[in-house]
Amino acid sequence: MSGWLEALLLGLVGQSSLLVAGVAVCWFTVPRTIVGLLAGFGAGALLASVSFDLLAETDGLEQWEVVGLMLLGAAVFLGGDAFVERRFGDDGEAGALGIVVGSVVDGVPESVIFGIQVAAGVPISVSFMVAVLVSNFPQAIAPSADLAAGGWGAMRLGRLWAAVVAACGVAALLGYLAADVSSSVTGRGMAALAAGGILAMLTDSLVPFAYQRGGQLAGAATVLGFCLSAL
Repeated sequence: MSGWLEALLLGLVGQSSLLVAGVAVCWFTVPRTIVGLLAGFGAGALLASVSFDLLAETDGLEQWEVVGLMLLGAAVFLGGDAFVERRFGDDGEAGALGIVVGSVVDGVPESVIFGIQVAAGVPISVSFMVAVLVSNFPQAIAPSADLAAGGWGAMRLGRLWAAVVAACGVAALLGYLAADVSSSVTGRGMAALAAGGILAMLTDSLVPFAYQRGGQLAGAATVLGFCLSAL
């Protein structure tokens, strides 16, 4: 298999659980409390991903570079979230779509890293891939359940998540092509960017979403998600 095709497929497969989980809510009713607990679990898994995978990928960058890129990642998320709020209002769909924006800010840099690693011949971290897949399920179920309750059908949800997955596949391909052209291209900057965007999304969207629906048990679900992903 050619390298560019491997990178593209890796980006698509790595984020495919977003599409599967995002559409599944149309056929399986998820109670509000369970949605909150799943969101809390996803928040914990993402925290583990930032702590043990993404920040480890930034090794080699100066501290000021890591800080600057993390702040840029946060700014990208906040800009996307502000656009969603202007388009859909402060409540309802906007809260759920804010988590979708976070999925993009999270998934695209992760996929770029996958593509760069393929081009460099670096084995893909199994723990990183598992953390991505595990965190994607609750990250997609939580907002999709709310959107489905608000009248979104399977086709509309499918198009939304398919667009996110496709963007991640293209990002992996671009990461591969860039690294194939120049050996100076690494995934360090993308890792820092994703880490900042994820942390901003957790505070502004996913954690409040989890607590509103899951109550105090959302905290326990967050710890469980963190621990399982770390393992």
